[in-house]
Amino acid sequence: MTATLKQATGPQFTRILSYGAARGENFVPNDDLVGPIDSSDEWIRQRTGIVTRVRADKGTSAIDLAAIAGAEAIEKSGVAASDIDLVIVATISNPKQTPSAAAIVADRVGANPAAAYDSNAACAGYAYGIAQADALIRAGAAHYALVIGTEKLSDVVDPTDRSISFLLGDGAGAVVIGPSDTPAIAPVVWGSDGSRADAVTMNGDLTQFRDGEVPWPTLRQDGPSVFRWAVWEMAKVAREALEVAGVEAADLAAFIPHQANMRIIDEFAKQLKLPESTIIARDIETTGNTSAASIPLATHRLLQEHPELSGGLALQIGFGAGLVFAAQVVVLP
Repeated sequence: MTATLKQATGPQFTRILSYGAARGENFVPNDDLVGPIDSSDEWIRQRTGIVTRVRADKGTSAIDLAAIAGAEAIEKSGVAASDIDLVIVATISNPKQTPSAAAIVADRVGANPAAAYDSNAACAGYAYGIAQADALIRAGAAHYALVIGTEKLSDVVDPTDRSISFLLGDGAGAVVIGPSDTPAIAPVVWGSDGSRADAVTMNGDLTQFRDGEVPWPTLRQDGPSVFRWAVWEMAKVAREALEVAGVEAADLAAFIPHQANMRIIDEFAKQLKLPESTIIARDIETTGNTSAASIPLATHRLLQEHPELSGGLALQIGFGAGLVFAAQVVVLP
């Protein structure tokens, strides 16, 4: 007679308990970057809405930023660090292929020996991490999860590149996720389109760099095609996320899109027909585009500036290199 394997089960629902954040130590205004790209402060403001961005000191790593943000989220959550048994770090800027940033961060924040791994879904990485943590906790594979988006994009910037260099900043945003008595993280709408992999990419790989074929690889993008894709295709994804959550745009207390470009954010708001009562995250103006960190950083700031949002519904959507995307509605802690 074959033995029957036991199966783990978890809580029916999960929720975000708290947020933490870390931004690069230095504000870098547009005027500091315009020389090498033959541009102007006015051009950058009009095209992107960015006035300044934050960048980290040379000695600060994406892992350092992640640990700071993670520690704040844990402290605010009321959950003991030792009770966190899953750490997911979304990043494209860990300079080492291995070990994972997550394993190091788990140890630094006191969550050792939590399961820990990195996720590379670019600017959708944080939303991917929320979906994974929610599913793993409900499946009984974890009890409390720390999800962090962290980037030091200044390490992969070519200051002479006009396509993306002036957009990028450094920072980390973190959340603790745990069981809930009521639904507080809606189903995710996510996916990818690898046929558009060249739209946002590195201009070389590490083996080419090793062999002297290319300089240090840096980020590049086809701005116009990314803009069109984000505005038209991602608005559909955002509407689908509302539909699977069973809510309408009018129910949203906040809209927190990836902070890619202010024009994209404004177009989103128009297409979704958001009411004036919905507060829209516009952290890009002073933080820049921080890829996987942008949604949690923007949410952290919104909750600081608008504490009345606590308990309200927020639609978050990430999209970027891959091309990849993910969106879900969450209840704000």
